[in-house]
Amino acid sequence: MLKAEGKNWIAGFRVKLIALYLIKIICFSIGFALLAMLIANYVSIYPLIIFVLSFLLFFAGFLILKPIWKITNEEVAKYLNERFTDLEESATLFLKPQEELSLLEQFQVEKITQVLPIANSLKQPFKKLWISLGFLIVMLATVFAIDKYSLTTVFSTPPLIMSLPPAVKENVPAEIKNINLQISPPDYTGKSVRSQHQFIIKAEAGAQVSWNIEMNIQVKKLRIIFNDKEIVDMVNAGGLNWKYSKAIVQSGFYQIEFDGKKSDLYQIEMIPDLPVNIKIIQPKPHTTIDIGQLPKVNLTVSLHDDYGIADAYISATMASGKGEGVSFTEKKLSFNEAFKNKKEVNLSKLLDLRTLGMKPGDELYFFINATDNHGQSSRSDVYLVSIVDTTELMSMAGVTNGVNLVPEYFRSQRQIIIDTEKLLKEQATLSVDEFKNRSNNLGMDQKLLRLRYGKFLGEESETEIGGDHDHEEGGKPAEEKFGDVQALMDEYAHKHDIAEDATFFEPEMKRQLKAVLNEMWSSELRLRTYKPQEALPFEYKALRLLKDLQQKSRAYVAKTTIKTTKLKQEKRLSGELGKITTPIQKATFEQLDKSTDDLKVLLAILERRKEGNAFNYGDRELLRNGEGKLILAAANQPTSYLSALKSLRKVSTANKLVIRDIDIVQKAIQKLLGIESSKPQAEQVNPEAILYRSYFNHLKKMGK
Repeated sequence: MLKAEGKNWIAGFRVKLIALYLIKIICFSIGFALLAMLIANYVSIYPLIIFVLSFLLFFAGFLILKPIWKITNEEVAKYLNERFTDLEESATLFLKPQEELSLLEQFQVEKITQVLPIANSLKQPFKKLWISLGFLIVMLATVFAIDKYSLTTVFSTPPLIMSLPPAVKENVPAEIKNINLQISPPDYTGKSVRSQHQFIIKAEAGAQVSWNIEMNIQVKKLRIIFNDKEIVDMVNAGGLNWKYSKAIVQSGFYQIEFDGKKSDLYQIEMIPDLPVNIKIIQPKPHTTIDIGQLPKVNLTVSLHDDYGIADAYISATMASGKGEGVSFTEKKLSFNEAFKNKKEVNLSKLLDLRTLGMKPGDELYFFINATDNHGQSSRSDVYLVSIVDTTELMSMAGVTNGVNLVPEYFRSQRQIIIDTEKLLKEQATLSVDEFKNRSNNLGMDQKLLRLRYGKFLGEESETEIGGDHDHEEGGKPAEEKFGDVQALMDEYAHKHDIAEDATFFEPEMKRQLKAVLNEMWSSELRLRTYKPQEALPFEYKALRLLKDLQQKSRAYVAKTTIKTTKLKQEKRLSGELGKITTPIQKATFEQLDKSTDDLKVLLAILERRKEGNAFNYGDRELLRNGEGKLILAAANQPTSYLSALKSLRKVSTANKLVIRDIDIVQKAIQKLLGIESSKPQAEQVNPEAILYRSYFNHLKKMGK
């Protein structure tokens, strides 16, 4: 009995060894397959196919090098004897027949059975398994770091599945035995030639499509009709085989005609080659470099193309000077990136404005230009980077012009900046106490200036922007009025100098004025803590916002010369209104395009057909006109109107009423009509108004 337990334990240990080894080689195979898939994506080979083939190849190779399933229980017993001394090299005794064991061997089996199961017997196999798992994690991280887009798209949309047209049931004539379409995409797409056995075509722009049709019967002529207007003859390749080749340059539909018999309509969908999609993540569309900030801008761009990116660069234009002395300098900046026809690229570049030659007051306009591997070019929006000109801010030009809401305080903020810069220049010659004292005084000046501007927003607090205040008003305390809600609200509500109501500024101007106060707060904080160097950028920004606020408050009234008609003195104050009439313009417009009206009538005809009424001669004429409209629409948008064209032809020729086909046609016609535009209506006059006007005129004539 003890011998059977030992034999079963060895057999179970063998199964565990085989399972751990299989998991280990699966991890290694997936890791190597990911590496092969990454290489295949760069050389424009289907990555998913390479991944599957590489996995199977590596997995089979590991099994061939070490066929773990061939390991026997005897080999497992020898492995246990070498690894574990507690078995005293006697594990093979569990596998010997009971009658072949001597008395001493039976005692040995009984002894080593006591140590079963052995603790940590799978420690070494598990260690190798962790190594394989670590290798797999490293390969996954590497693939994600190098080309994350390829890995996600490969497993979400397999290329072979996406390239094949949808499985749609087609109505193929019985005379056609076999159909083989070969689609050859252009070289720049990187896609291989593919074949299909159906008429519906979904191909890339410029792809070469070759038809190979095998008939069941002998026919004299086989033709293809494209968009119901272009007719081409197929070439007889011998016997019952016919061939034709054509490049797909637009969407549409076609049908096969042989000996006067036509097939169903088949859709042609062209996949356009879109230009590179450019997305600028950083910086913002308008960036301002204030005083104290580094004149550098981090540019981060994301590019995406459906087939591959060939090149991308930055087109930068610098504007210097002002007035008539403005000069422009154009530069082309490269990203120093090897694109290698990647489908998605993330680019970054540090724009050093000083290296580009920009000075305070200059502006940089730039955009990204990208080209795909087909030669299509695309560009982003124009972004602006400007450097604040401190000399312009400190100038007094324009302060006295226009309407100025707060003119007397502009000089104060400018004076604080001048005093701060003077303090920084004299810092080396001043003592510590004098430096702190002057910095604190500047902070007090900044505080007073902030409080003056705060009055425009209805603020009364000296400690915080928009803060509450405590005040006592003289007089006797108000008499308590029990049950008076308004009196109770007046006790706790502050009804004057509310920040939102105490200003006549517009909301945008009010918002900018609050931003000025915030900058003054930051400046005051640093001046009061003896850090004038850190306060200087906030002072300049407050001044810049104030000057912008001044520009927004300007008003402009253009001079106009008006020539009025001379008044006739004899007509003044007479009350004669008989010759004053309302001007009325009347015009007759003839509608040249009556196709819209025909389509509306066709809708009514189809609605009567639902009730069982047959088409007459006039109805069939309108049906033919509607069919022509649907043919044009289906040639441009086959996915939207081709099914309606098929249904209309069924409705026109079939004797049996099919409501579903009529509904499809009606929906397509309504889509063609679109939303009805409003038209001017005839003026409707109240009959009573006409009556009293005629009565008044009659009295007026009798008075004469």
